[in-house]
Amino acid sequence: QVQLVESGGGSVQAGGSLRLSCTASGYTYRRNCVGWFRRAPGKEREGVARIYTVDGGNKYYADSVKGRFTISQDNAKNTVYLQMDSLEPEDTAMYYCAADDGGGTRVTCFTGRTEFNYWGQGTQVTVSS
Repeated sequence: QVQLVESGGGSVQAGGSLRLSCTASGYTYRRNCVGWFRRAPGKEREGVARIYTVDGGNKYYADSVKGRFTISQDNAKNTVYLQMDSLEPEDTAMYYCAADDGGGTRVTCFTGRTEFNYWGQGTQVTVSS
């Protein structure tokens, strides 16, 4: 059974940092697209960042987080990270990671046309001003 487990959320003040982790079990990141998403109260879900795990290349970032967030992977730990720096109150949301089943390509991953088959339960990030 495939499970994605997020961790690392919490409450920080504006300007602070958090690192989110997405660890997979029953599943090994090989040729996969892994993405981080967030949903704030009253807002639609937003794709924050994506990575293609073959080589960690073709990273995508939403304009709202570009230059502040960094997505990375550790294949030995079967984990994808989201380093979040210079956090702003507008970053407050539930953050989810998701992965496809390997059926996409680096192009579909970067362009967001990947179908994400597996989702984690989410981790809350709260940024106070």
